[in-house]
Amino acid sequence: MRKQGADVMDQKKTGAFRWPVVSQVVLYVAPEKRSFTNIDSTLFGGRGTAEAFNPLRMPLRSSFQCSKFRHVFGKPATKEHSYDGVPITTSVHDNHYCSANPCFIAVVTECAGGGAFVVLPIHCIGRLDPQYPRVCGHSGRVLDVKWNPFDDYCVASCSEDCTVKIWDIPVCGVQQNITQARKTLIGHSRRVAIIEWHPTAENLLLSSGYDYKVLLWDVSQVGTVIRHPVRVVLMPIHHRYPSEALLLSVSFNSDGSRLAVTSKDRRIRVLEPRTGKILQVSSNKTHRANKVLYIRGLKILLSTGSSPWNHRQIVLWDPDDLSEPLYEEDLDGSAGVLFPFYDSDTQMLYLAGKGDGNIRYYELSSEKPYISFLMEFRSQLPQKGLGQIITLKTIQH
Repeated sequence: MRKQGADVMDQKKTGAFRWPVVSQVVLYVAPEKRSFTNIDSTLFGGRGTAEAFNPLRMPLRSSFQCSKFRHVFGKPATKEHSYDGVPITTSVHDNHYCSANPCFIAVVTECAGGGAFVVLPIHCIGRLDPQYPRVCGHSGRVLDVKWNPFDDYCVASCSEDCTVKIWDIPVCGVQQNITQARKTLIGHSRRVAIIEWHPTAENLLLSSGYDYKVLLWDVSQVGTVIRHPVRVVLMPIHHRYPSEALLLSVSFNSDGSRLAVTSKDRRIRVLEPRTGKILQVSSNKTHRANKVLYIRGLKILLSTGSSPWNHRQIVLWDPDDLSEPLYEEDLDGSAGVLFPFYDSDTQMLYLAGKGDGNIRYYELSSEKPYISFLMEFRSQLPQKGLGQIITLKTIQH
């Protein structure tokens, strides 16, 4: 398992200066070698026309020349700077299976007789000991893990055992198996597939299960077991199980006042999370959505999915009007689910799919044509899971 960074550098005309730069990291899992492949993509800023390393392999896009970046490329890290020997889960559920923050990386692992994940200090690279301690309190497979954005030592997990658990990770890392969670959330009657922390309200966690319930929890409540959520966003009514309540992905906007979801019927919906009121619904005639992401700072909604001809697509929307897309593009005919990752500081979008051996880079903007293709990283190994880290570096000239 390896990590990928993208550093943005710009050349000034006069004087020396120190400029803080955000380093974008995208992690992906290579299942055949049971490792994370480490990509270091470096960006060299320029204000001229974007240049490609191999023009013959670049798609013909009219928006290509709008980018302010001169070069973007991916550089795999060496084996000495990667995480090797991680027993990655063999589950086929369409989730990330790994989550990262500035301190740790959590990876869902294969485990007999229950569900588990490992928590690795981000700087402790090398081969993983087969007896490395795990977080293993679930009785079923772990389907998703998410770090608390307000606490680097708190992680949530959901499982096929119908529960959501909140775990405290020691500052020094996991030294022995952790089996006792700080909180256990019991409110779903079937497996819980999706969890998402609220971006601005501390201790609020959203969960979605295969029982057609979408629940909002306050994990600061007293007690180790919480049975009553603070809000029921969606649920079955009169024994009717609407397809819009079985979610495939969720994304909060920057202040948490809106929630974008994709559902089993492959439509995009924008909801008011406090009341569950549906504000906007997209059509599924030309785009069958799978994953959705709020592009924070640009007031744009991005979705990945497929066309009626089963071509994978990327589509941009106005979140206040889902009647027609702002931009729509067919990518390829592969079958894997595309996962979007966005870096708001560089306005770069990363697209990677499970089973793919490539990661596409784009630059987004609030003006037409909204998106510019930059470059594509290629690997011989397919991705199994993906995660994202954003760190701050200082570059001196």
